[in-house]
Amino acid sequence: MADVRRRRQWACTGALCAGVLLAVGALAPAAGAAPYDPPPQPAVPLTTLLSRLQSLYLQTESATEAYDQAKQVADEQRAKARTVDRQLAQQRVKVAASRDEVALLANRMYQQGGLSPYLALLDGGSPQDFFGRQHVLERSAQHQKDVLAELSAGERRLSTLNTQAQQALDKAQHAQAVQSARKNQVESSLRQVEAALSGLTGVQVQELQTLEQRGEDQAQRDFMDAKPLGDDPALRSPSAVGARALDFAFEQLGKPYVWGAAGPNAFDCSGLTSQAWAHAGTVVPRTSQEQWARLPHVPLVLLRPGDLVVYFAKATHVALYIGDGLVIQAPRPGSVVKVSPIAANPVLGAVRPDMGAASLTHYQPHSVPKSARLPTPIGTTKL
Repeated sequence: MADVRRRRQWACTGALCAGVLLAVGALAPAAGAAPYDPPPQPAVPLTTLLSRLQSLYLQTESATEAYDQAKQVADEQRAKARTVDRQLAQQRVKVAASRDEVALLANRMYQQGGLSPYLALLDGGSPQDFFGRQHVLERSAQHQKDVLAELSAGERRLSTLNTQAQQALDKAQHAQAVQSARKNQVESSLRQVEAALSGLTGVQVQELQTLEQRGEDQAQRDFMDAKPLGDDPALRSPSAVGARALDFAFEQLGKPYVWGAAGPNAFDCSGLTSQAWAHAGTVVPRTSQEQWARLPHVPLVLLRPGDLVVYFAKATHVALYIGDGLVIQAPRPGSVVKVSPIAANPVLGAVRPDMGAASLTHYQPHSVPKSARLPTPIGTTKL
C-alpha cells in the first residue's frame, strides 16, 4: 500500500509540473519572436516635466545673458588695457628722449665750464658782445627749464599710466574670471536639461513639444483677445531704420541658436536683436537686460515692427517685433531663429531703439515662411 501511495504522489507532482510548464510556455514568446517591451514612461506627468524643462531653459537664458554681459565687460577692459599699454610705451619713449636731452645739456655745461656772463665781460668783450651773449644764455637757461619741466611732467604721466595699466590689467583679469564663471553656469544649466531629457523616448519628447505648443497657442489667443496691442496692429509700419533691422532679422531665419553668439552663423536672443539694429545703423546694448534698462520704453498699444519685446520679470529674453502679434526670436538651445507668437513667453514690455523716428508711409510686410513657424524643438545643443 505504501508503494501505491508513493507512486500516486509522484504522478500528481508530475502532472502539476507539466501544467506549470504549459502555462509558462503559453506566456513565453514563440521562438524567434521579439519579447514585448513597453515604452518607458516618465516618472512624473508630462505637464510637470514640461514646467521643469521650461524652468531650466529660463535658467540657461538668464545665465547666457549674464555671460554675454560679462564677456562685453571683459572685452572692454582688455581693449582698455591694450590702449593704456600703447600709451605707456609711447610715454616711455618720450621720457627717455627728455632724459637724453637733459644729459646732453649737462654735458655741454660741463664742457663749457659754466662760465658766468660777468666773467665773459671782464674777459675783454665789448658791451654789445656781453648783451648778445646774455640773450643767448637767457634763452639757453629757459630752454633748460623747459626741458626739465617736460621731463618732470613726463615722469609724472609715466607714473600715472603705470598705475592705470596695472588697474586695467587687474580689471580685465577679474572680468575674465567672471566671464568664465558665467560660462560654467550656462553649461551647468544645459547639462541639467540634457539629464531631464535623457530618459525620454522620441515620442515623449514630441508629446512635450505638442503640449508646449498648445500652451503657447492658448496664451496667444488670450493675449490677443485682451487687445493690449490696440486696434489693427497688423497695419502699423516701422521706421526706415526699423525696416532695415527687420530685413536683417528675416535673413537669419533658420540659423541655429548658440549661447553667447552674435552672428554671423548663429545667435542667442540678444545677439540677434543687437545685430539686427547694428546692421540697420543703430547701436544698441548687447544684452536683453541692458536693452530693457537703457532703451526708451514704449507702451504695447503703440508697438510697431522693429521694436524689441522683452520677456520675463528679469528681462532675460528679447525678440524683434515684426507686426500682427508676431516676433522673430532665437528661442533657446537646440532651436533656430524663427517666428513665434508674441505671447510665447511672458511679456515684460517693449523698447524702441529709434524713438522719435517717423513710421514709413508705405511698407510691405515680409511674408513669413511656413518653416519659420514650426514648433520650437525641445532639446539642447551639445556642449
